[in-house]
Amino acid sequence: MVKKKKKDDIAGLFIPAGIFVGMGFGFLFNNLVAGLFIGLGAGFILMALAKLRKKK
Repeated sequence: MVKKKKKDDIAGLFIPAGIFVGMGFGFLFNNLVAGLFIGLGAGFILMALAKLRKKK
């Protein structure tokens, strides 16, 4: 049986939000690439934490 994905799952929004926040810090500190990677990594971590919390 295939489960339908819930439309109210917001965990996937952490990745683009992290990228934008990282881009802002990258522009601020004049190192865009490092900011993007840090934001992307933070987005993945927050997404995993949100999914773990939702399972409980």
